[in-house]
Amino acid sequence: MTVYTERAKGSPLSDFFAENAQVLSIAAFFALCMVFFSVTTDTFLTAGNLLNVVRQAAPILIVSVAMTFVIITGGIDLSVGSMVALINAVGAILLAAGYPWPLVVVAMLVLGGGLGLVQGWFIAYQGIPAFIVTLAGLSILRGVALYITQGYSVPIPEAPGFFYLGRGDFLGMPVPALIGVVVTVIAYIVLSSTRYGRRVVAVGSNPEAARRVGMPAKWILASVYLAAGVASAIAGLMIAARLGSGSSNAAVGFELQVVAAVVLGGTSLMGGRGTILGTVLGTMTIAVIGNGLILMHISPFFTQIVTGAIILAAIWLNTRIFTANFRLGVKRKG
Repeated sequence: MTVYTERAKGSPLSDFFAENAQVLSIAAFFALCMVFFSVTTDTFLTAGNLLNVVRQAAPILIVSVAMTFVIITGGIDLSVGSMVALINAVGAILLAAGYPWPLVVVAMLVLGGGLGLVQGWFIAYQGIPAFIVTLAGLSILRGVALYITQGYSVPIPEAPGFFYLGRGDFLGMPVPALIGVVVTVIAYIVLSSTRYGRRVVAVGSNPEAARRVGMPAKWILASVYLAAGVASAIAGLMIAARLGSGSSNAAVGFELQVVAAVVLGGTSLMGGRGTILGTVLGTMTIAVIGNGLILMHISPFFTQIVTGAIILAAIWLNTRIFTANFRLGVKRKG
């Protein structure tokens, strides 16, 4: 006769660490970076510099939040940097032609969402791997941006309302940062508290099982690329508003920063698991590293090497040491 015994219940503290190990590890790494740059530079902790960090990090944060949904489904979007550049360039051209800036903003959001949905259609309904579709999108969208601008920057005529989106302040906080906070809060609520969010996780965990229980798995998969397109459009407009111009060379390497921020925050590249809070911490960690190294007067060329090495080390710690089996150093009995 087989006797079944109930698994011993762990302490509440160890269970908490086990369930939140990914987020706690990146939070600790973020705090370590803050302390390090505070000690090694005189200006890092000044209000002006911190506001500058959050202003510049806002476009990456917005797209990273959307990319979290994409990667949770087991996909990836390599085209977001080119999408940002295209929206950046087209928006500047339309504003230079005299179109009202609110109309341009709405049109660019629709364009970004539409392009994202087209890619999502190829991925979800035609079965083409996301890596291939979005790699093609990376090339096509950047090529279109280069063609319509001929490689030149397009200055935006005076448009105070539009420039406010990238340069303005509200109650002492940069407007881009506030937009980023709003997008993040919405994404957090959607992922954690709505049926759509649960379906995104289900599709990422097992798309066939999700389809068999009646979920619109293909539409869920396509919709996350639509969201990534809209987020990229917001980021493109925000960058154009901050710089006062549009350029086909904007956001080069942007997609790598976005993917790094999401993975650094603990979202699994295999799909089925991810957190918005972790993505926020991953984004801010990358922003702080970049800003801190510049303040230390390290060569911008060497900065890329250091940033990449730090991100690799942090992700290694996240995936190898702080795993779901972490129990405050207590080994499980066989």
